Amino acid sequence: MSATRRKHSTASRITELTTFVFGLTLLIFVIRELPADVFSPGSQSFFFIIGVIAIWRYSWWAVQAVRSLLYNRVVFPSLRAEADEAEHRPPELFVLCTSYRIDERVNFQVYDALIREAHQYGVPTTIFASVSDRTDVDIITHVLDANDWPKNVSVRYMFQKGDGKRSAMAEVLRAISRSLPAPGSLLVSMDGDILIEPNTLSRTLSFFIAQDDLGALTTNNNAQVTGNDVTREWYDLRYAQRHLMMSSMSLSRRLLVLTGRYSVFRTDLAIQPDFIELIESDHIDHWRFGSFKFLSGDDKSSWYWLLKNGWSMLYVPDVFVTGFEELPDRHRFFASSTDLMRRWFGNMLRISNRAIALGPRPMGMFAWWSLVDQRISMWTTLVGPTVVTVVTLSIRPSFFFTYVLWIMFTRGLAVSILAWQRGRFSLLWIPLIYYNQVWGAILKTYVSFRFNRQQWSRQGISAGEPDDPIAVRRQRRIGHVLHGFVYGALLFILVVSTGNTMLPDRTTMHIVIDQVLGGDHGSQRLDRSLDTNHTDSACAPAQLPPDYFLVEGDLIKGMQHSSITQTSQQVKLIVLLDTKCNERLWIEPTTSHKLSPTHP
Repeated sequence: MSATRRKHSTASRITELTTFVFGLTLLIFVIRELPADVFSPGSQSFFFIIGVIAIWRYSWWAVQAVRSLLYNRVVFPSLRAEADEAEHRPPELFVLCTSYRIDERVNFQVYDALIREAHQYGVPTTIFASVSDRTDVDIITHVLDANDWPKNVSVRYMFQKGDGKRSAMAEVLRAISRSLPAPGSLLVSMDGDILIEPNTLSRTLSFFIAQDDLGALTTNNNAQVTGNDVTREWYDLRYAQRHLMMSSMSLSRRLLVLTGRYSVFRTDLAIQPDFIELIESDHIDHWRFGSFKFLSGDDKSSWYWLLKNGWSMLYVPDVFVTGFEELPDRHRFFASSTDLMRRWFGNMLRISNRAIALGPRPMGMFAWWSLVDQRISMWTTLVGPTVVTVVTLSIRPSFFFTYVLWIMFTRGLAVSILAWQRGRFSLLWIPLIYYNQVWGAILKTYVSFRFNRQQWSRQGISAGEPDDPIAVRRQRRIGHVLHGFVYGALLFILVVSTGNTMLPDRTTMHIVIDQVLGGDHGSQRLDRSLDTNHTDSACAPAQLPPDYFLVEGDLIKGMQHSSITQTSQQVKLIVLLDTKCNERLWIEPTTSHKLSPTHP
């Protein structure tokens, strides 16, 4: 394990207790509101669609979880032992650290930990500090003073242009190339807000000595989050999901990204002219957007270069680096998390098509299919919410409660597995993982039709759209049309599959509205089916409260031989036909009334 204790930004006990009480209350309410005939034959389409997608998605997720467990418990311990036995160290080490308007206290902590670690590691180390102003230089100079200017560590300053991280990285890589690095030297690429633990270098660089085919590696992550409990747990949940996925992919000696927070490369690879060119000027030629450069996503570009050239990659789960995380606007969780996810997903979608086009040969079938699955899953994730909406509006509003119970069960199971591997659990993870999945899928589908639009909140820059305002409007309109058409096709398929081709009628909409607004309807619940005893000639007259009742099955047959009388007001009957041509009889009373059978 890591040399230092793992630290997590966690929610308070009060928040966890509140979440527990709310979740328990919701569970009791949902179970109470479940329709009595939820598993009737009429519900088959609902459960079939949800069930098929769930089997597919969760079986694939289970494969990832099992692979992650296999890697962490069986494969990686032998890799760790092999790396720890390596006697040699690289002849030279380079560190590329990019900082842009980082808080002064964070800057000091980052460089203090980095310089101490480089000094302890002992090999000649050159730190290229890509900074934004003279304040950063003063802070780093103060750190060197505090560490007595270690002889094996030198710092070179390179001022950024302010046009993004890519150009800053390319300048550093060219400077490293001009310095003629020694064969076998290594390059650490890290962000200026990442705090490394003691022994991080010795516990990561040794893998390159033990494995000649290893091109790059990345490590596990923690976060020191500035924000409320929800923000802290959101970041930690993302890191838990990242750990599972990275571990699973590393079993195939491939990854899906080389994280810019902290990754290590072989220097002779990172100074290749085409590698530097890809980092600096990565772009795409698209049939609708034309040619445009990537603003962010340098970690995806470096990953793609190694993938294309057949180099192995590795995830080191027992070494943690800590990021100082903060939402762009800490007081607006939804808006800020949306901005971040939109940037992350845009980087993924801009690169994945190109990587998929390489085929399985350079990366293996599992890694290749994982890339394909990223494109499919953003649509299959939307099937559940779409189907439950259709069924709720057209068949029975209380199916919504069935779906809520399903979400609580499946996401509770998923976060339990994540917590087992992460080493901690939070009840906030259950709603947050559903938020990440569903809202994330919506954002992915949105970005997939508009991935030329790029924005980096910290840098305050954007790119990707034409300079002509008319061309911008035309591109955006086409994006809206294509997005609407594809989702409309998905909706049509789901409507036909569930057999609910009729639009919601007035009575159904009335029931839905009453369910949402919680109207007072006496003891009888909305959309509760009447049973056949109400038309049995042997029974006494039935007193019904003002409500909406669904009458189906044997009751309809019974009413063919009986009539309904009302002692005070007329009863309105609405007869519908469902998709299987079975009559449904809606009784819409306005006040209390009696139903009494009379025979001809």
